[in-house]
Amino acid sequence: MAKISVADINELRQMTGAGIMDCKKALTEAEGDKDKAVQLLREKGLATQAKKAGRVAAEGLALALVNADNTVGAVVEVNIETDFAAKNPKFKEFVEAVANTVIAENPADVEALKNTTIAGGSVTVAEALQELFLSVRENIQIRRFARLEGDAVVAYVHQGGQAGVLTAAKTAAGAASAVLEALKDCDFQVAAMHPDFLVREDVPQSRIDEEKEIILKQMEEDPKLASKPEQAKVKIAEGKLGKIYSEICLMEQSFVKENKLTVKQYVDTKAKEAGADIEITGFVCFELGEGIEKKADDFAAEVASMIG
Repeated sequence: MAKISVADINELRQMTGAGIMDCKKALTEAEGDKDKAVQLLREKGLATQAKKAGRVAAEGLALALVNADNTVGAVVEVNIETDFAAKNPKFKEFVEAVANTVIAENPADVEALKNTTIAGGSVTVAEALQELFLSVRENIQIRRFARLEGDAVVAYVHQGGQAGVLTAAKTAAGAASAVLEALKDCDFQVAAMHPDFLVREDVPQSRIDEEKEIILKQMEEDPKLASKPEQAKVKIAEGKLGKIYSEICLMEQSFVKENKLTVKQYVDTKAKEAGADIEITGFVCFELGEGIEKKADDFAAEVASMIG
């Protein structure tokens, strides 16, 4: 029997949001195979989607910005040790300058970004970071960034920096007010509903196969469905898969401001206002501290108190 460690339980819990004891049982049944454990939890309805949950928020800012004509946007996450320091105006100015550097210079990765001259300054981002450290005396890390281009790009910052969102579109209407309104509402949708993909065509076949397998296994455990003919089961599974698309694909989700419409239908109404088609081409959402785990000692104590 595979030995199940606290770290294994922690990782599975972060991946699925399931409880500690459920994670321990699943890992034991799966003989330590985390992918199989995720599958088992989902089949039991304890993890409806393999997403990270129970996240521990790091301090800092997740910031999204766009350029003056709304054609390029950037979202960045910069972490710092304390909430107090995250509210320091100098820290906020630094994060904003980092985002503007990403917009202007399009660096390949974080290391390239650090070696780039910071927007509005004469030193590199790394040198500006060091200067800020000498001022606030706290560890500062540029964790990640993303950049989107389009005929129109709109940014949204949720709860003062808890999340940064960008949505981009292709449209002959450019940055018309109806276009910007549509993209802002898409930003709100992304922040609220956390889609994984833009459209169903973006969903990899491996994810579709996984969902189908889970649906069929759930049906086998339902006495009312298990006795149905195989052809009927397939049709039911296809219907359930359609519902999954409406959960994980932005354009198929119910629009949060008017749930009788999908996001695609809502965007189409704004396209009529703008007098031109609006094609949403991409979105990015960074949540502050997403995926950062508790310190091992803290989590170990929590697990020990529950499982002995």
